[in-house]
Amino acid sequence: MTNGQKPRGLTRLIKAAGYSLAGLKAAWRHEEAFRIEVILFVILAPLALWLGETGLQRALLIGSLMLVLIAELVNSAIETVVDRFGGEQHELSGRAKDIGSAAVFIALGNVVIIWALIITDLCRP
Repeated sequence: MTNGQKPRGLTRLIKAAGYSLAGLKAAWRHEEAFRIEVILFVILAPLALWLGETGLQRALLIGSLMLVLIAELVNSAIETVVDRFGGEQHELSGRAKDIGSAAVFIALGNVVIIWALIITDLCRP
């Protein structure tokens, strides 16, 4: 764009998609936990489609898995920013990293609860 104008409309959307893909590539390249969670998603998502008897069940099963990926991406972004500003120990840096990690932990717990409840429901006569 000229004169310092930000892109708008379709151009903005295309640029945003490019930034998002770059972020996914960076997470895959630099974050082992993200790679593990993506592999689990690839394994469990088809299972969710097979297990779920309704669209709502399938959405909950797959959505819970996606929430883990979202939380991991946010946690990785927080860790990257904190690490960018130096290696010295600081209470607030540690707190930020711990809170991001807690978000991933809760998202993983969410997967366990949703999957357990739906599978239990499916096993009832």
